[in-house]
Amino acid sequence: MASIFTKIIAGEIPCYKIAEDKDFFAFLDINPNAIGHTLCIPKKEVDKLTDLDETTYMGLMAFSRKIAKAIEAAVECKRVGLTVIGLEVPHVHVHLIPLNSMANATFQQKVSLTSEEFEAVANSIRTKL
Repeated sequence: MASIFTKIIAGEIPCYKIAEDKDFFAFLDINPNAIGHTLCIPKKEVDKLTDLDETTYMGLMAFSRKIAKAIEAAVECKRVGLTVIGLEVPHVHVHLIPLNSMANATFQQKVSLTSEEFEAVANSIRTKL
């Protein structure tokens, strides 16, 4: 069965897309820790980071770095944190989280945005790519 992320890539579920290339896809987390919280995923559905082949693993990290730099330029923050937990969805995903304090990285505090605010953040990040 296809993961929710595979359905997002296929356009079956809407998202606030940041970027994509032939192998990777980035979109805003709809339950963000901070404004600009973005997920980067390989288009190939693989459950665990360590199960990715080396080329895909390195490509995901390079793609994530590019997106993180755009987030840093678009969203006021001290830095962009990167974490790979992967328990929620069985599809490798890198969390890029704008950080101003450690609370932003705990997954215990969430921010709420309207669809207009999500779209504005996504547009802001896209313009920095």
